[in-house]
Formats: sequence, structure tokens, C-alpha cells
Amino acid sequence: MRLLNVIPSIDPAKGGTAEGLRQSVIATAALGHVDEVVCLDGPDAPWLGDFPARVHALGPVASTYGYHPGLVPWLRAHAADYDAVVVHGVWQYTSLAVWRALRRGPVPYFVYFHGMLDPWFRRAYPLKHLKKWLYWPWADYRVARDAKAVLFTAREEQRLAAQSFWLYRVTPAVVGYGLAVEGPADDGHVASFHAAWPATLDRHLVLFLGRLNPKKGCDLLIEAFAQLAQANPRAHLVMAGPDSQDHGRELRALAQKHGIADRITFTGMLEGSLKWGALRAADVFALPSHQENFGVAVVEALSVGLPVLISERVNIWREVVEDGAGFADADTLQGTAATLMRWHALGAAERLAMKARALACFQRRFRMEAAASRLVATITPHVSRV
Repeated sequence: MRLLNVIPSIDPAKGGTAEGLRQSVIATAALGHVDEVVCLDGPDAPWLGDFPARVHALGPVASTYGYHPGLVPWLRAHAADYDAVVVHGVWQYTSLAVWRALRRGPVPYFVYFHGMLDPWFRRAYPLKHLKKWLYWPWADYRVARDAKAVLFTAREEQRLAAQSFWLYRVTPAVVGYGLAVEGPADDGHVASFHAAWPATLDRHLVLFLGRLNPKKGCDLLIEAFAQLAQANPRAHLVMAGPDSQDHGRELRALAQKHGIADRITFTGMLEGSLKWGALRAADVFALPSHQENFGVAVVEALSVGLPVLISERVNIWREVVEDGAGFADADTLQGTAATLMRWHALGAAERLAMKARALACFQRRFRMEAAASRLVATITPHVSRV
């Protein structure tokens, strides 16, 4: 089967959707299928070179909406070369372009919302939601309605997606998502990570891995860590990820306010062996996000047996708690502090047992190979040639 993935950007700094697609194409290739990608990055974008699939980069585009006059003609000219098209995300021109080009064929298309219809956005950004209501009926409502299936990465995402707009009609399919473990996960260099950031050596590390963005609850984590720091003199917080909206400056000021600036290391974005070294060096992973569709970084942590402390706004929190792979609580300061202190209260034997359960949780639920198999099984009945 030949699949075409349509996505605004595969820049890894954009967040989990791009990384999730990377993982997905690796897994589908292992099953004997071929993935290609069309995006609106510039053809000279540095992140294109190591992407594990052929990429057709048609950009760059000037606006955040990502309008590109050549995308619809390109899709009409090339869609017949593929068995199906998979759209990643809504609210940008890429999804509308697929609908315009393919709603009458020649190949079926499928849509991942990737959490973009979570009702949290309606509450957090009411004016933006009003603008989306003006856009929804004539654009992405039709995109979702006419897709052969809307693909959800978790049961919780499917449940929440139906709550944002009363005008809502989709054919749902929960296919899951996950991680295709590559070489770096197996040979993460803990020593190299400590050498790069000596303040982390011989400390009890709490690791945040993601964009420094208000949505991620970074401020909650720093304030809650201030409580943990008083209880555990060896506790150290690692904030690993690219800055977003100049949020890093605010977080550093918050750390200074609480007198814990020397107990926090900001690494910037980590990739490759340094990222896996950080995951293997950490004692626990923390993500008190206000909204997280899946949480690729959460699954990366589980894949190396690292327990996770997450909010109940991370859509896989039920699976994590059911498997005893970590703790979840409200996306508030009280909830974030509660998960940290519950972890702190565990004995050594309990922590080791939770590490084993974290790895088992990953193996059972979040291997990308299983998600890729479900994706292929969902698409296959709609494909005329396989």
C-alpha cells in the first residue's frame, strides 16, 4: 500500500504531531508499506534530510494558516499515485486543500484531529473558538464529514472531540498511536547528558520534555517542584525543550522567585542520544499539561521504563493509571504537587516496581507497530488496490 501523508510542517520543533508522523512512517514501512509526505515546509528546510520517508516540500508559506495556491493542483495531479491520503490536523489550509482536491476521488482520504477539537481550546481561547465556529461549517466540518474515517489516537480524544461543536458528524476509528523504538532509544548516552549539564549529576532528576509553552503547565511544574525541593535536597528539575512565546524567560523568573533557580536546568531542545540520555538519567517524567492529545514524550518515557506524572488532561492518563505506570491528577498546582509528592513518598522497591510497570505499559499499549497495523486495517477496506 502506498500512503500519502499531508501535514503543514514536519519541523520537530513544532511539537508531537511531526514526531508522531516520523514514528508512524517507520512502523508502516516495517509492515511492508510505503509512506510519502507532502508538507508546506521550504525545500531547503534542514529537518527534511533525515526524515525517514520521501518528502514533497511545496513551501514555504507566509501565513500561519498556511495557504498555498499550488497544493490543490499538486494533490489532483498526484493523488492517483497513492492508495490513500492521510491528513494530519485541522484548522490549516492543508486539510481544506485535501477536501477540495479529493472529496470526489480518485482515492479515499482519512483525517487525524490530533487533539485539535479538544474542548479545552474553547475554554482557554473563547475568541479564537468563535472564529473557528465561523470557519468550521464550511471548511473542517466538511473535511471530517466526508473523510472515510476520522482517526483518533485514544478513546479519550474521541470522547472529547464531539464536545466542541454541535455541528459534528464523523465516522470514528480509534487506531491509537505510539513509538517505534529506534537505535537512539537503545543506546542513550547518560554520561554524555551529565557531561553537557554537570548540575544534573548525582541528583534525583524530574524531567520535563516538551515545548516550553503555557499549555504544557510548565509554570505549575516549577511551583510544585519548589515544594518537592524543600522535601528532597537532591531533587533537580530538568526543563528540556524549545522555547515558545518567550515562555522560558517567564519560567526562569518564576524559579528565581521561589529561590530554586540553581535546582533547575534548562537544556533547550534535546534530540538523538542526548534526549534518550536524559530519559535514561531521569528518575521520573512530569507533564502537567492543560491539554495533550497523546503525548509522544510521555510514551518515550514509558519506553525506557520511566514512570510518568501527568495531568488528567493528557488523553492517555487512564491507560497509565490502569497499568500502574505513574500518577495522574488535575492540571492545577495542587494536582501537580500531589503527583510529585506521591512519587517522593514511594520506597525504593515501589519505585523499581513502577519502572517495570512503565515499560510493560509501553509494550502492551503504545508500540507504534500495533498502531500502524490498526491504521492499515482501517484503511484497507476502502482501497481498491493493495
